[in-house]
Amino acid sequence: MQPRNMSMSGVVDLAAVKAAQEAKAKAEQARAEAVRQGGGAVPAVSASSLVIDVDEAGFERDVLQRSTEVPVVIDFWAEWCEPCKQLSPLLERLTVEYNGRFVLAKIDVDANQMLMQQFGIQGIPAVFAVVAGQALPLFQGAAPEAQIRGTLDQLVQVAEERFGLTGVTVDQSADDAGQDGAAAAPEVPVGPYDALLEAAVQALDAGDLGGAVQAYRNVLSDDPGNTEAKLGLAQAELLQRVQGADPQQVRKEAADKPGDVPAQIAAADLDLVGGHVEDALGRLVDTVARTAGDDREAARVRLLELFEVVGGDDPRVTAARRALARALF
Repeated sequence: MQPRNMSMSGVVDLAAVKAAQEAKAKAEQARAEAVRQGGGAVPAVSASSLVIDVDEAGFERDVLQRSTEVPVVIDFWAEWCEPCKQLSPLLERLTVEYNGRFVLAKIDVDANQMLMQQFGIQGIPAVFAVVAGQALPLFQGAAPEAQIRGTLDQLVQVAEERFGLTGVTVDQSADDAGQDGAAAAPEVPVGPYDALLEAAVQALDAGDLGGAVQAYRNVLSDDPGNTEAKLGLAQAELLQRVQGADPQQVRKEAADKPGDVPAQIAAADLDLVGGHVEDALGRLVDTVARTAGDDREAARVRLLELFEVVGGDDPRVTAARRALARALF
């Protein structure tokens, strides 16, 4: 899948030369002050402090002010968003791996509607960066790890070259010391399919969608009722279906051919991956309502698959189920 806005090409427009020069000066001043307070050395931060939860009250301090010292990547997410549950852990892992070249701010859109509106968020997951106080859109929706890495590499390069931001120093021993002093965690019983499920998650993180699909199917072949495997398979198959798709072309096909069921199904998949849950479900309910025979069944089956991805307890699924019943009967 080609994620939207996976580019740093807009940086030049957003960061004028004057702003870049001012940001460099502020960064140098901040580093000099940090060195002075640290007795001649730049104070280090713990790896665990690279990922933070941010709300509206702390946004100026935790994001805007901090962005004059280090690039801040913002992950807009919500608890009900299934693609977010795939993307957020990946971003957290990469944040630690990049070792202080940027920090990750996680913003729950349900609890911070004002920030969502200020950034013009239309769907989640949505990822932005703030560099020297300037917001840069990175991408929206789920994306393969390789493409996310490419975007982060561009962000780090731009932050250093244009703004003089080289990141923060990470003190690994700070987290290690805390772990050494802590009591050993009790062992968690390992289920018969935990290894396969973990392999599937790792495959998803690595962008190996085919491997993830196969791992989940291996679990379900022995345990057809395994809830975690069923949900994981639905998510992996969804991402696999939209991988490599041209969003503009898919949406144009759907708009130009409202009676084309495969076109509507493809657009619904993209809607869901982009976080537009109601649009995706509503599109397929409408398709079921105006079709018959095999076309209707194809749309209905895909709608049920998307119900699995979103979750049966989600109120939008409940509403869509009622609408589907009206459309069918």
